[in-house]
Amino acid sequence: MKVLIIEDERKTADYLQQGLTEQGCSVDVAHDGIDGQHLAVHHDHDVIVLDAMLPGLNGFELLRSLRAVKNTPVIMLTARDGVEDRVRGLREGADDYLIKPFSFVELFARLQALTRRGRRQEATLLRVGPLHLDLNARRALREGQRIDLTAKEFALLELLARRQGEILSKTTIAELVWDMHFDSTTNVVEVAIKRLRAKIDAPFAAPLLHTIRGMGYVLEERAGT
Repeated sequence: MKVLIIEDERKTADYLQQGLTEQGCSVDVAHDGIDGQHLAVHHDHDVIVLDAMLPGLNGFELLRSLRAVKNTPVIMLTARDGVEDRVRGLREGADDYLIKPFSFVELFARLQALTRRGRRQEATLLRVGPLHLDLNARRALREGQRIDLTAKEFALLELLARRQGEILSKTTIAELVWDMHFDSTTNVVEVAIKRLRAKIDAPFAAPLLHTIRGMGYVLEERAGT
């Protein structure tokens, strides 16, 4: 899940970024309405967490401008608990509303619900040969055997499964899974691939995760292997 947080309270933004990252999400953060508008309009996200009161451009104005060009699901956060603010946010195009202070567990559950709603046309069950992924339950099975994965390992496997048969470069993987620009001096992608391969391939007869030298990695079932 790729999430955009637009929140001027840095403590709250940092808290959300850390929590969502630990859940395997890729997170972008903006601390004012102008930067938030740019990220929301010019980049693709699965869901946006939008504070109502922002410097530069408030959340309601930002939401109105976003809805003119995109339908990314939005959950609004505000310290205000007035009915008028909630009604205004929903009328401007918010998909959900949460009052501060809030429970992270509840926020994450709502984000998952909005993402599922926004992806009605996307599969929540993925299959690559004998490997099955249940995106809602965050569960992976191969030949009926449960595979225990960390949040980042599952996010990596989900990316590879969604784009099975497509060679993904280290740069693409780093940006989409770790939300970072790839640095050739780091081996974070190679280490993650090695750990994932040990779990989904090593215990079984035929490999699914393949290295394409000089290009990247691909997840696919190959005949005769």
